Amino acid sequence: MKKQRPVTFNHNPLLEKGLPAWRPRLVLLALLTGSLALVGRAAYLQGFNTEFLQAKGESRYERVISIPATRGRVTDRHGDVLAVSTPVRSIWALPSDARLSPADARKLANLLDMDVNELNSRLASERDFVYLKRQVAPPVAEQVKALKLPGIHQQQEYRRYYPGGEVMAHVLGFTGVDDKGQEGVELAFDAVLTGQAGSRRVIRDRRGQIVEDVESIRPPRDGADVALAVDAKVQYLAYSALRQAMTTHKAKAGAVVVLDARTGEVLALVNAPTYNPNNRANLSGAQLRNRVLTDVFEPGSTMKPFIAALALERGKVQPGTVIDTAPGRLTIGRATISDTHRHGLLTVAEVIQKSSNVGTVKMAMGFQPDEMWQLFKDLGFGAPLNLGFPGEAGGRLRPARSWRPIEQATMSYGHGISVSLIQMAHAYLAFARDGELLPVSLTRLDGPPSGGQRIFSAETARAMRGMLELAAGPGGTAPRAQIAGYRVAGKTGTAHKLENGRYTNKYVSSFVGLAPASDPRLIVAVMIDEPSAGQHYGGAVAAPVFAQITEGALRALGVAPDAPLAPLQVARQPDAPDPARERM
Repeated sequence: MKKQRPVTFNHNPLLEKGLPAWRPRLVLLALLTGSLALVGRAAYLQGFNTEFLQAKGESRYERVISIPATRGRVTDRHGDVLAVSTPVRSIWALPSDARLSPADARKLANLLDMDVNELNSRLASERDFVYLKRQVAPPVAEQVKALKLPGIHQQQEYRRYYPGGEVMAHVLGFTGVDDKGQEGVELAFDAVLTGQAGSRRVIRDRRGQIVEDVESIRPPRDGADVALAVDAKVQYLAYSALRQAMTTHKAKAGAVVVLDARTGEVLALVNAPTYNPNNRANLSGAQLRNRVLTDVFEPGSTMKPFIAALALERGKVQPGTVIDTAPGRLTIGRATISDTHRHGLLTVAEVIQKSSNVGTVKMAMGFQPDEMWQLFKDLGFGAPLNLGFPGEAGGRLRPARSWRPIEQATMSYGHGISVSLIQMAHAYLAFARDGELLPVSLTRLDGPPSGGQRIFSAETARAMRGMLELAAGPGGTAPRAQIAGYRVAGKTGTAHKLENGRYTNKYVSSFVGLAPASDPRLIVAVMIDEPSAGQHYGGAVAAPVFAQITEGALRALGVAPDAPLAPLQVARQPDAPDPARERM
């Protein structure tokens, strides 16, 4: 066998075959082109278009955080603080970083007043960010911070505090956990009270800790303060008197509103039942209802003075004009209207004093329905007063073309029409201001009121004040509304409640009064819903509440007396007729 010669590397046949001359040139050109492209791209990114790379880098460590603004304060007319925001902390976590031992979890849950299972459930969330507890008091937040737990962080927030508690609850309302208004003035003036949050740019590490404050982007703008027309002293007087009446008469609910007769400002607004806005656990709908504005009821005899005023204004009667109310009944169609007592001949002034249904209806039936409807509309019935309060009711006032004669008759003494308590107080401004009706204001007015509307002549309004003074005096339906040292004018109302389209044996008792009658400064309207302790007439239930509030308020405001300081004689003999019995 012939022996083969060994082949060495430098004599490899594959190497002996020469490469094409163009191939190395092509590879060299490709490498040069790639290099030039990389150089060009690097120059473009670093020299001409740096924003993209900077944005990508900054997104990994730079954050823009919000700086909360302080919500504006709410004060009463004298500057006393009624609502203020106090700094608190919110505890939040990054679940991916919050790896707590069982002992640490128990400590944290105990400080936050949480169930440890709930805490662990939140920390096990797949979300990037979770709140553990909102609005934590600063001392508690400091104890949490001292634990130095990984992934557990804090941020500053604000919590609303209401020094007046349940006394001011329905005026102020409250805010939610995000410091946004949810009820009352807090909601009505939320746009004014809410400030504008600021922002700043910071650098954070992967655990969310701020390691550098880069710059302030926009400083926070605090909300503006709101000065209410409410007088805190008058508000407390109204609250105390209403609470006492609720207990005495075992009532379901009640409401009081006090207006300044000179300006139309709301000096007090109280409802019962109430609540503490600082602790809203276990609240019910009944507690939250602002009955002064949201609840409507048939006003009963408090409507009668408007019919008498219309008759005076049109020249149909004079205060001394005699009306025959005998035999105490009046039939219209198939319905019969009755007085509680037979009075016979009564003057117009005595019709109001004795609260005669028959006398009022005889005056009312001398008008066309359109005339009465226009008066009610001008007085503000049938539409909200547009105070800005949430849920403000407009009441029920049907178009005049749909009135039947019996409906026109019953509306003259407050049945078949529904109003809110603030609407009724507002309408009585026309009597207090010599016939001029002003808009109601929740905020303090720093100048003379504007927007008044002439409803009655001054002569008519003054004549009506005289009649209302008789109604609130001896021989009228509300002698218990009298105040030592002041002349009082007002009218009671007692109406059956309408449920499911039928009248029941439940009542709404009310009283609307002015004082001092010679130059009215206050209008006080009282409504007691379903008194159940044996009395239900407005003169016995609501009028004493008016007296208690008005006496204290007039003295607190420094209003000079306009009557001799003589002892009041409101007692009666056991066998004498009850002067406080209200005529339906």
